[in-house]
Amino acid sequence: MDYNASMINYLNTGDLLRDMRGIIEVSRKSAYQAVNIVLVQRNWLLGRRIAEEELRGGGRAEYGLEIIKTLSGKLTEEYGKGFTKTNLYSFYLFYKTFPGIFHAVSGKSQPILSWTHYRTLLQVKDEKARTWYAKEAAEQTWAVRTLQRNIDSQYYYRLLSSQNTASVEQEMRQITAGYQQEKLEYLKNPVVAEFLGLSSSIDMTETQLESAILSNLQKFLMELGKGYAFVARQKHIHTEKQDYFIDLVFYNYILKCFVLIDLKTGKITHQDIGQMDMYIRMYDEFKHSEGDNPTLGIVLCSETDEDIARYSVMHGSEQLFASKYKLYLPTEDELRTEIEAQKAIFYLQQKEKQNG
Repeated sequence: MDYNASMINYLNTGDLLRDMRGIIEVSRKSAYQAVNIVLVQRNWLLGRRIAEEELRGGGRAEYGLEIIKTLSGKLTEEYGKGFTKTNLYSFYLFYKTFPGIFHAVSGKSQPILSWTHYRTLLQVKDEKARTWYAKEAAEQTWAVRTLQRNIDSQYYYRLLSSQNTASVEQEMRQITAGYQQEKLEYLKNPVVAEFLGLSSSIDMTETQLESAILSNLQKFLMELGKGYAFVARQKHIHTEKQDYFIDLVFYNYILKCFVLIDLKTGKITHQDIGQMDMYIRMYDEFKHSEGDNPTLGIVLCSETDEDIARYSVMHGSEQLFASKYKLYLPTEDELRTEIEAQKAIFYLQQKEKQNG
Protein backbone atom coordinates (compact mmCIF):
# COMPACT_ATOMS: atom_id res chain seq x y z
CA MET A 1 0.00 0.00 0.00
CA ASP A 2 1.29 3.45 -0.97
CA TYR A 3 0.85 5.44 2.23
CA ASN A 4 2.36 8.57 0.71
CA ALA A 5 -0.45 8.71 -1.86
CA SER A 6 -2.96 9.20 0.93
CA MET A 7 -0.91 11.72 2.88
CA ILE A 8 -2.43 15.10 3.66
CA ASN A 9 -0.90 17.96 1.69
CA TYR A 10 1.30 20.01 3.99
CA LEU A 11 3.14 23.26 3.43
CA ASN A 12 5.56 24.80 5.93
CA THR A 13 4.63 28.49 6.11
CA GLY A 14 7.10 29.29 8.87
CA ASP A 15 4.24 29.90 11.31
CA LEU A 16 4.19 26.87 13.63
CA LEU A 17 0.77 27.43 15.19
CA ARG A 18 -0.84 28.21 11.84
CA ASP A 19 0.66 25.08 10.30
CA MET A 20 -0.51 22.90 13.20
CA ARG A 21 -4.03 24.28 12.93
CA GLY A 22 -4.02 23.65 9.19
CA ILE A 23 -2.95 20.02 9.62
CA ILE A 24 -5.64 19.42 12.25
CA GLU A 25 -8.43 21.06 10.24
CA VAL A 26 -7.53 19.28 6.98
CA SER A 27 -7.20 15.95 8.82
CA ARG A 28 -10.65 16.29 10.36
CA LYS A 29 -12.19 17.26 7.04
CA SER A 30 -10.51 14.37 5.24
CA ALA A 31 -11.64 11.88 7.88
CA TYR A 32 -15.21 13.09 7.70
CA GLN A 33 -15.26 13.02 3.91
CA ALA A 34 -14.00 9.43 3.94
CA VAL A 35 -16.64 8.34 6.46
CA ASN A 36 -19.35 10.27 4.62
CA ILE A 37 -18.59 8.68 1.25
CA VAL A 38 -18.85 5.18 2.66
CA LEU A 39 -21.97 6.04 4.70
CA VAL A 40 -23.79 7.40 1.65
CA GLN A 41 -22.68 4.38 -0.41
CA ARG A 42 -23.90 2.01 2.29
CA ASN A 43 -27.33 3.62 2.54
CA TRP A 44 -27.72 3.73 -1.25
CA LEU A 45 -26.76 0.07 -1.56
CA LEU A 46 -29.11 -0.94 1.26
CA GLY A 47 -31.90 0.94 -0.51
CA ARG A 48 -31.06 -0.73 -3.82
CA ARG A 49 -31.07 -4.17 -2.23
CA ILE A 50 -34.50 -3.54 -0.70
CA ALA A 51 -35.79 -2.34 -4.10
CA GLU A 52 -34.39 -5.48 -5.78
CA GLU A 53 -36.12 -7.68 -3.23
CA GLU A 54 -39.34 -5.74 -3.69
CA LEU A 55 -39.34 -6.70 -7.39
CA ARG A 56 -39.53 -10.35 -6.39
CA GLY A 57 -42.92 -9.55 -4.89
CA GLY A 58 -44.14 -7.97 -8.10
CA GLY A 59 -43.12 -4.48 -7.03
CA ARG A 60 -46.02 -4.30 -4.59
CA ALA A 61 -45.63 -1.55 -1.97
CA GLU A 62 -47.11 -3.79 0.74
CA TYR A 63 -44.44 -6.41 0.06
CA GLY A 64 -41.70 -3.77 0.31
CA LEU A 65 -43.05 -2.48 3.63
CA GLU A 66 -43.19 -6.02 5.01
CA ILE A 67 -39.55 -6.55 3.98
CA ILE A 68 -38.54 -3.34 5.76
CA LYS A 69 -40.44 -4.31 8.92
CA THR A 70 -38.73 -7.72 9.07
CA LEU A 71 -35.28 -6.33 8.28
CA SER A 72 -35.59 -3.57 10.87
CA GLY A 73 -36.10 -6.01 13.72
CA LYS A 74 -33.26 -8.29 12.71
CA LEU A 75 -30.74 -5.58 11.87
CA THR A 76 -31.48 -3.60 15.02
CA GLU A 77 -30.98 -6.71 17.13
CA GLU A 78 -27.62 -7.40 15.48
CA TYR A 79 -26.25 -3.88 14.83
CA GLY A 80 -28.13 -1.63 17.24
CA LYS A 81 -29.46 1.81 16.38
CA GLY A 82 -29.74 3.19 12.89
CA PHE A 83 -31.95 0.56 11.27
CA THR A 84 -35.44 1.59 12.25
CA LYS A 85 -38.27 1.10 9.77
CA THR A 86 -38.17 4.84 9.08
CA ASN A 87 -34.44 4.78 8.33
CA LEU A 88 -34.66 1.72 6.08
CA TYR A 89 -37.51 3.32 4.18
CA SER A 90 -35.35 6.46 3.80
CA PHE A 91 -32.58 4.30 2.28
CA TYR A 92 -35.10 2.80 -0.12
CA LEU A 93 -36.38 6.27 -1.13
CA PHE A 94 -32.78 7.48 -1.46
CA TYR A 95 -32.04 4.81 -4.06
CA LYS A 96 -35.33 5.39 -5.90
CA THR A 97 -34.84 9.18 -5.88
CA PHE A 98 -31.12 9.19 -6.79
CA PRO A 99 -30.69 5.98 -8.83
CA GLY A 100 -27.77 7.36 -10.85
CA ILE A 101 -25.78 8.95 -8.04
CA PHE A 102 -23.09 6.25 -8.47
CA HIS A 103 -21.79 5.10 -11.84
CA ALA A 104 -21.01 1.72 -10.29
CA VAL A 105 -21.35 -0.11 -7.01
CA SER A 106 -17.84 1.03 -6.13
CA GLY A 107 -18.98 4.62 -6.45
CA LYS A 108 -16.64 6.21 -9.02
CA SER A 109 -18.59 9.44 -8.64
CA GLN A 110 -18.02 10.35 -5.03
CA PRO A 111 -20.92 12.23 -3.44
CA ILE A 112 -20.13 15.63 -2.02
CA LEU A 113 -23.14 15.93 0.25
CA SER A 114 -23.60 14.11 3.53
CA TRP A 115 -26.26 11.49 4.15
CA THR A 116 -28.17 13.99 6.29
CA HIS A 117 -28.22 16.37 3.31
CA TYR A 118 -29.63 13.65 1.07
CA ARG A 119 -32.20 12.64 3.67
CA THR A 120 -33.29 16.29 3.84
CA LEU A 121 -33.53 16.48 0.05
CA LEU A 122 -35.98 13.56 0.06
CA GLN A 123 -38.59 16.00 1.37
CA VAL A 124 -38.58 17.83 -1.97
CA LYS A 125 -41.00 16.12 -4.36
CA ASP A 126 -40.38 18.48 -7.29
CA GLU A 127 -37.47 16.88 -9.21
CA LYS A 128 -36.24 20.18 -10.70
CA ALA A 129 -36.27 21.87 -7.31
CA ARG A 130 -34.57 18.89 -5.64
CA THR A 131 -31.82 18.81 -8.28
CA TRP A 132 -31.27 22.55 -7.86
CA TYR A 133 -31.11 22.33 -4.05
CA ALA A 134 -28.61 19.44 -4.28
CA LYS A 135 -26.41 21.37 -6.72
CA GLU A 136 -26.48 24.57 -4.65
CA ALA A 137 -25.89 22.73 -1.36
CA ALA A 138 -22.78 21.07 -2.84
CA GLU A 139 -21.37 24.13 -4.61
CA GLN A 140 -22.13 26.59 -1.80
CA THR A 141 -21.22 24.08 0.96
CA TRP A 142 -24.53 24.61 2.74
CA ALA A 143 -24.83 23.21 6.24
CA VAL A 144 -27.77 20.85 6.74
CA ARG A 145 -29.63 23.52 8.71
CA THR A 146 -29.11 25.96 5.84
CA LEU A 147 -30.50 23.44 3.37
CA GLN A 148 -33.49 22.71 5.60
CA ARG A 149 -34.22 26.40 6.09
CA ASN A 150 -34.07 27.07 2.35
CA ILE A 151 -36.41 24.19 1.57
CA ASP A 152 -38.86 25.27 4.26
CA SER A 153 -38.82 28.88 3.06
CA GLN A 154 -39.36 27.92 -0.61
CA TYR A 155 -36.04 29.55 -1.52
CA TYR A 156 -35.91 27.97 -4.98
CA TYR A 157 -39.36 29.16 -5.98
CA ARG A 158 -38.82 32.63 -4.49
CA LEU A 159 -35.69 33.04 -6.60
CA LEU A 160 -37.59 32.00 -9.73
CA SER A 161 -40.37 34.50 -9.13
CA SER A 162 -38.17 37.37 -7.92
CA GLN A 163 -37.03 40.23 -10.14
CA ASN A 164 -34.27 41.04 -7.65
CA THR A 165 -32.59 37.71 -6.89
CA ALA A 166 -29.55 39.40 -5.32
CA SER A 167 -31.61 40.68 -2.37
CA VAL A 168 -33.19 37.23 -1.88
CA GLU A 169 -29.74 35.62 -1.86
CA GLN A 170 -28.35 38.23 0.53
CA GLU A 171 -31.23 37.74 2.94
CA MET A 172 -30.67 33.98 2.88
CA ARG A 173 -26.96 34.33 3.62
CA GLN A 174 -27.64 36.69 6.54
CA ILE A 175 -30.24 34.39 8.08
CA THR A 176 -28.14 31.23 7.68
CA ALA A 177 -24.75 32.76 8.55
CA GLY A 178 -24.86 31.23 12.04
CA TYR A 179 -25.59 27.78 10.64
CA GLN A 180 -22.45 27.90 8.51
CA GLN A 181 -20.12 28.62 11.45
CA GLU A 182 -20.28 25.16 13.05
CA LYS A 183 -17.07 23.63 11.69
CA LEU A 184 -17.37 20.42 13.68
CA GLU A 185 -21.10 19.87 13.15
CA TYR A 186 -20.41 16.43 11.70
CA LEU A 187 -18.72 15.24 14.91
CA LYS A 188 -22.01 15.75 16.76
CA ASN A 189 -24.04 13.94 14.12
CA PRO A 190 -25.60 10.84 15.75
CA VAL A 191 -25.95 9.23 12.31
CA VAL A 192 -22.15 9.12 11.95
CA ALA A 193 -21.73 7.72 15.46
CA GLU A 194 -24.30 4.99 14.77
CA PHE A 195 -22.64 4.16 11.44
CA LEU A 196 -19.27 3.70 13.12
CA GLY A 197 -20.83 1.56 15.84
CA LEU A 198 -20.14 4.13 18.53
CA SER A 199 -22.53 5.14 21.29
CA SER A 200 -23.65 8.77 21.20
CA SER A 201 -21.60 10.79 23.68
CA ILE A 202 -23.45 13.26 25.84
CA ASP A 203 -20.25 15.31 25.98
CA MET A 204 -20.65 15.98 22.25
CA THR A 205 -24.04 17.60 22.63
CA GLU A 206 -24.10 19.03 26.16
CA THR A 207 -21.79 21.26 28.11
CA GLN A 208 -20.22 19.93 31.29
CA LEU A 209 -22.59 22.04 33.32
CA GLU A 210 -25.67 20.75 31.53
CA SER A 211 -24.44 17.20 31.98
CA ALA A 212 -23.89 17.78 35.70
CA ILE A 213 -27.36 19.29 36.13
CA LEU A 214 -29.03 16.43 34.26
CA SER A 215 -27.15 13.82 36.28
CA ASN A 216 -28.25 15.50 39.48
CA LEU A 217 -31.89 15.79 38.37
CA GLN A 218 -31.93 12.15 37.36
CA LYS A 219 -30.75 11.17 40.85
CA PHE A 220 -33.09 13.71 42.49
CA LEU A 221 -36.23 12.35 40.82
CA MET A 222 -35.28 8.75 41.51
CA GLU A 223 -34.85 9.59 45.20
CA LEU A 224 -38.25 11.28 45.48
CA GLY A 225 -39.80 7.89 46.14
CA LYS A 226 -42.89 8.76 44.13
CA GLY A 227 -42.89 6.04 41.51
CA TYR A 228 -40.20 7.20 39.07
CA ALA A 229 -38.46 4.66 36.86
CA PHE A 230 -35.61 5.85 34.64
CA VAL A 231 -36.13 5.15 30.92
CA ALA A 232 -33.48 7.00 28.89
CA ARG A 233 -31.07 9.89 28.69
CA GLN A 234 -30.57 11.83 25.45
CA LYS A 235 -33.46 9.86 23.93
CA HIS A 236 -33.09 10.07 20.15
CA ILE A 237 -36.20 11.04 18.18
CA HIS A 238 -36.05 11.36 14.42
CA THR A 239 -38.68 13.21 12.42
CA GLU A 240 -38.83 13.68 8.66
CA LYS A 241 -36.90 16.93 8.95
CA GLN A 242 -34.59 16.68 11.95
CA ASP A 243 -33.03 14.70 14.79
CA TYR A 244 -34.03 15.59 18.35
CA PHE A 245 -32.78 14.47 21.75
CA ILE A 246 -34.91 14.49 24.91
CA ASP A 247 -32.58 15.06 27.84
CA LEU A 248 -34.30 12.76 30.35
CA VAL A 249 -37.21 10.31 30.08
CA PHE A 250 -38.91 8.68 33.06
CA TYR A 251 -41.99 6.53 33.54
CA ASN A 252 -44.05 7.07 36.69
CA TYR A 253 -45.74 3.78 37.54
CA ILE A 254 -48.06 5.42 40.08
CA LEU A 255 -49.33 8.02 37.61
CA LYS A 256 -48.96 5.54 34.74
CA CYS A 257 -47.42 8.10 32.41
CA PHE A 258 -44.14 9.11 30.80
CA VAL A 259 -42.38 12.22 32.14
CA LEU A 260 -40.11 14.03 29.67
CA ILE A 261 -37.52 16.60 30.77
CA ASP A 262 -35.61 19.03 28.55
CA LEU A 263 -32.95 21.46 29.76
CA LYS A 264 -32.30 24.80 28.04
CA THR A 265 -29.30 27.09 28.57
CA GLY A 266 -31.13 30.29 27.64
CA LYS A 267 -34.54 31.75 28.32
CA ILE A 268 -37.43 29.43 27.63
CA THR A 269 -39.12 30.38 24.36
CA HIS A 270 -42.43 29.52 22.73
CA GLN A 271 -40.41 27.31 20.37
CA ASP A 272 -39.09 25.32 23.33
CA ILE A 273 -42.60 24.72 24.62
CA GLY A 274 -43.76 23.84 21.11
CA GLN A 275 -40.92 21.35 20.77
CA MET A 276 -41.85 19.73 24.07
CA ASP A 277 -45.47 19.50 22.92
CA MET A 278 -44.22 17.70 19.82
CA TYR A 279 -42.33 15.22 22.03
CA ILE A 280 -45.51 14.67 24.06
CA ARG A 281 -47.58 14.03 20.93
CA MET A 282 -45.01 11.52 19.66
CA TYR A 283 -44.88 9.67 22.98
CA ASP A 284 -48.66 9.61 23.27
CA GLU A 285 -48.89 8.24 19.74
CA PHE A 286 -46.03 5.74 19.66
CA LYS A 287 -45.21 4.85 23.29
CA HIS A 288 -48.62 5.15 24.92
CA SER A 289 -50.05 1.81 26.10
CA GLU A 290 -53.61 0.98 27.06
CA GLY A 291 -54.28 2.36 30.52
CA ASP A 292 -51.51 4.97 30.36
CA ASN A 293 -52.29 8.56 31.25
CA PRO A 294 -51.19 11.48 29.01
CA THR A 295 -47.46 12.16 28.81
CA LEU A 296 -46.09 15.07 30.85
CA GLY A 297 -43.28 17.38 29.74
CA ILE A 298 -41.06 19.62 31.88
CA VAL A 299 -38.90 22.31 30.25
CA LEU A 300 -36.13 23.65 32.48
CA CYS A 301 -34.06 26.80 32.15
CA SER A 302 -30.60 27.09 33.72
CA GLU A 303 -29.79 30.74 33.10
CA THR A 304 -27.28 32.12 35.56
CA ASP A 305 -29.68 34.67 37.00
CA GLU A 306 -32.94 32.80 36.64
CA ASP A 307 -33.60 29.08 37.01
CA ILE A 308 -37.19 28.20 36.13
CA ALA A 309 -39.35 25.27 35.10
CA ARG A 310 -42.40 25.07 32.87
CA TYR A 311 -44.77 22.12 32.79
CA SER A 312 -46.26 21.21 29.45
CA VAL A 313 -49.40 19.11 28.90
CA MET A 314 -51.52 18.74 25.82
CA HIS A 315 -54.90 20.45 25.62
CA GLY A 316 -57.54 18.43 27.38
CA SER A 317 -55.13 17.14 30.04
CA GLU A 318 -54.83 20.30 32.12
CA GLN A 319 -57.45 19.26 34.67
CA LEU A 320 -55.81 15.89 35.20
CA PHE A 321 -52.47 17.63 35.64
CA ALA A 322 -53.84 20.08 38.21
CA SER A 323 -55.72 17.52 40.28
CA LYS A 324 -53.43 14.51 40.22
CA TYR A 325 -50.02 14.96 38.62
CA LYS A 326 -48.85 17.69 40.99
CA LEU A 327 -49.10 15.30 43.93
CA TYR A 328 -46.24 13.26 42.48
CA LEU A 329 -44.14 15.92 40.76
CA PRO A 330 -41.50 18.21 42.22
CA THR A 331 -42.61 21.82 42.50
CA GLU A 332 -40.97 24.58 40.50
CA ASP A 333 -39.26 25.75 43.69
CA GLU A 334 -37.82 22.28 44.31
CA LEU A 335 -36.52 22.05 40.74
CA ARG A 336 -35.06 25.56 40.93
CA THR A 337 -33.29 24.70 44.20
CA GLU A 338 -31.79 21.54 42.70
CA ILE A 339 -30.52 23.38 39.63
CA GLU A 340 -29.01 26.21 41.68
CA ALA A 341 -27.36 23.76 44.08
CA GLN A 342 -25.80 21.77 41.26
CA LYS A 343 -24.55 24.94 39.57
CA ALA A 344 -22.95 26.11 42.80
CA ILE A 345 -21.20 22.76 43.25
CA PHE A 346 -20.06 22.76 39.61
CA TYR A 347 -18.61 26.27 39.71
CA LEU A 348 -16.86 25.50 43.01
CA GLN A 349 -15.27 22.39 41.49
CA GLN A 350 -14.14 24.36 38.45
CA LYS A 351 -12.59 27.03 40.68
CA GLU A 352 -10.74 24.39 42.70
CA LYS A 353 -9.36 22.88 39.50
CA GLN A 354 -8.10 26.27 38.34
CA ASN A 355 -6.47 27.00 41.70
CA GLY A 356 -5.02 23.51 41.92
